Amino acid sequence: MSGALVVVVVGLVLCFFGVFSIHVQVLAAGFGLGWLLGDLFRLSASTKLLVGLMGAVFVWVLATLVFKAAALFIGGITGAVIGAGISGIVQTGDRNIALGMLLVLVFAVMCALLADRYRERSLLWLTTLGGAGIVLVGLARAAPGTLGFLRGADTATEQVVTTLLWAGLALAGWVTQRRLFPDALDIHRDEDHRHR
Repeated sequence: MSGALVVVVVGLVLCFFGVFSIHVQVLAAGFGLGWLLGDLFRLSASTKLLVGLMGAVFVWVLATLVFKAAALFIGGITGAVIGAGISGIVQTGDRNIALGMLLVLVFAVMCALLADRYRERSLLWLTTLGGAGIVLVGLARAAPGTLGFLRGADTATEQVVTTLLWAGLALAGWVTQRRLFPDALDIHRDEDHRHR
């Protein structure tokens, strides 16, 4: 249960404070990716926590070494988190690991390209979506009896509810980050251009 709460906190940090610092983005996304991959392979909770911590350190070191391509890298890692979350939603019953890894790869590449091209704006969306996905998996682990479907939906109703919760939490994170960090997102500059 404590491991699941750590995941929820990491997801909330990424969802609501992701654009605050590139280091926050990297560490939270790396931890989330490690945890979600461990979850995809059905590892024990302590092993997933360890894989998450190793993922955070590995991704942070890698991003530090390739800082010029940090947006591309962060977009790819966050896209992988989103792909793992979507894999949990679309695959009901027994999971196909090959399909799961394909979704992770496709979203990682797509989001990396978006982040490289559109920088802060795309990272805002990616951190909120990735963070919200991590929160849902953590909640599913914290209360498997009632919220277990958030980790892997078995019915169409559970898929819809999971998708709506994910979208709602991501939207709340998007609104919060826009209000808390307008300078990091250059929102004032964009509004000044519109008023001229």
